[in-house]
Amino acid sequence: MGLLDAKVAIVTGAGRPRGIGEATALKLAQEGADVVVSDIDRTYDGDLAWYPLGSMDHLQTVVERIRGLGRKATALKADITRKDEVEGMIGDTVNEYGRLDILVNNAGSAVGAGPFLAIDETAWDKTFEVNVKGTFYCMRAAIPEMLRIGGGRIINISSVGGLKGAPQYGAYNASKFAVVGMTQTAAFEFAPHNILINCVCPNSVDTRLTEFHRDAYAEVYNITADDLKKEQARRISMGRWALGEDIANAICFLASPMNTYITAQALPVEGGYLPPWADVLES
Repeated sequence: MGLLDAKVAIVTGAGRPRGIGEATALKLAQEGADVVVSDIDRTYDGDLAWYPLGSMDHLQTVVERIRGLGRKATALKADITRKDEVEGMIGDTVNEYGRLDILVNNAGSAVGAGPFLAIDETAWDKTFEVNVKGTFYCMRAAIPEMLRIGGGRIINISSVGGLKGAPQYGAYNASKFAVVGMTQTAAFEFAPHNILINCVCPNSVDTRLTEFHRDAYAEVYNITADDLKKEQARRISMGRWALGEDIANAICFLASPMNTYITAQALPVEGGYLPPWADVLES
């Protein structure tokens, strides 16, 4: 018996190798859920085409791993910034599985990184379009199905950068603050209907996408990517970056029947992150 037997979940943004979405989909399946995984499966347009996105090929790999755990799984192509595709994703899930109990809004974008005065307007808009509007579209399409069955769980992925700003991440931080606020608003409205809505806020997670960003910022700071990773890990009390599985465990708890009274929260999952002023105390 698993925590999530007979539950049906959707995990967006599950099409990148070693990502939080992949780890979450597998964790939910291990606990008994049938899982629909989705991703955009295309490149961004124009000047943003360089940004790595999830693929249907990897979604199918995730599906096969879930089926290997004895659970049902489906891969769906969906751009969460397009309302019709989001509604199609929710509709296809309910048509195939009969219900929707859990939504994990993991799909996100961080193309708007860089010095505040140099952030490209197109990148700013895309960051908000994915992280905020996309999350909104998914919640708005899923909640009526949860109302229909008498409740559900929604977990949005924000960031510790949605709790406290940081240099070089103006668009990303602002969008993740917005996700926290939107989560709280919806949570207050739908708590009386047994729909519990929370945020998980990771810090440094060792994923393929993080490697991409780390390589870029190592060049900015003129150090090696390994040195940058070690410096960031030095500020984590547990002494290491998070794995996708660490984040997935927190998501699974919030999605499970063990969560009976937690809603409207932004849960940091950051291994005991030490702020920069901790260096002063050590010296």
